[in-house]
Amino acid sequence: MKKRFLTVVISAVVAMGILAGCSNNSSNNSTNASGSGTKEVTLTVGAAAEPHAVLLNHIKPELKKQGINLVVKVLDDESQLNPALQDKQIDANYFQHVPYLDSVSKEKGYDFAVVGKIHVEPIGFYSSKIKSINDLKNGSTIGIPNNPSNEYRALALLQSKGLIKLKSGIENYSATPKDIAENPKNLKFSEVDSAQLPRSLPDLDGAIINTNIVIEAKIDPNTALFREDANSPYANVIVVRKSDENKKEIKALVSALQTDDVKKFIKEKYGVAVVPAF
Repeated sequence: MKKRFLTVVISAVVAMGILAGCSNNSSNNSTNASGSGTKEVTLTVGAAAEPHAVLLNHIKPELKKQGINLVVKVLDDESQLNPALQDKQIDANYFQHVPYLDSVSKEKGYDFAVVGKIHVEPIGFYSSKIKSINDLKNGSTIGIPNNPSNEYRALALLQSKGLIKLKSGIENYSATPKDIAENPKNLKFSEVDSAQLPRSLPDLDGAIINTNIVIEAKIDPNTALFREDANSPYANVIVVRKSDENKKEIKALVSALQTDDVKKFIKEKYGVAVVPAF
């Protein structure tokens, strides 16, 4: 009887050990790549195709090590990236600079936060007809972006080159050709959707185009006749809803983008077309 009782006890202990082993295996399977024992977090970021999505895809492996599954979502219409963030279709976006964000936030009532500056894409003047700024003739037609912040940016670049002078008191990065006080060459302006400017070049004497659009259009950024310098205030930023700026995965995203490795990657891939802003 005692032997039978001892056998039952031993069997029960062995069974408990097996169950404990199964439990440990299950726990190990739920650990993330960093071994923290927590579930992997998915972070969805809406972005412009170039260079934004390229940079995000570059840091995917690093975030994976930290238990973050980065999903990069590129929309054909970049103007929908802020509404997508507002509607919680994405967790963050990366395509815009602060003057643009300020202008649309005022119009749409967005309550967003900027969590990190990543890069500047110096806007530049391109032409298929002239080779030098000195070749601009009286009455030449120049294409400029038709959205408020980039329109001002284009006019400010022309002003920096002495081609025009804007009225004094221009504020909030907002100006149109109507705000030009001096125009010695009687330049004419064609206000065009930013994405359409490369296609419009044959019909213009030149156009001021955002670098990401130049890259997407397969135009060599080095062919710009002139461009903004590295001190441009138009750094592209990571934007989130205000309630989310302190989330660990958001901070990890920004930290992964602001590294020497990313600086090196930008320089090797884009040269003068993209400048780190951190």
